[in-house]
Amino acid sequence: MNKSEFIHAMQVKRPEFSKDAIRDVLDAFFDVVKETTTKGETVTFVGFATFETKERAARIGLNPKTGEKIDIPAYKNVVCNLSKKWARL
Repeated sequence: MNKSEFIHAMQVKRPEFSKDAIRDVLDAFFDVVKETTTKGETVTFVGFATFETKERAARIGLNPKTGEKIDIPAYKNVVCNLSKKWARL
């Protein structure tokens, strides 16, 4: 399901909200999660999921075409961990 399909499904469940309103709320949700995790803070929805920033260490990788070793620098990545309730589906 992509974003448009998700918005349509939400509008079917809640016809009193327009697709534009649902899209605005969804965009605001992603903006807040991005801003919060960029600061290094965690966003938790008890019983659903936790969004947090994880730091990946620098490492040496291989170019799949040439087999040449390449340096992969350290970077931060946002991860979403589902609660046990949702992970069992």
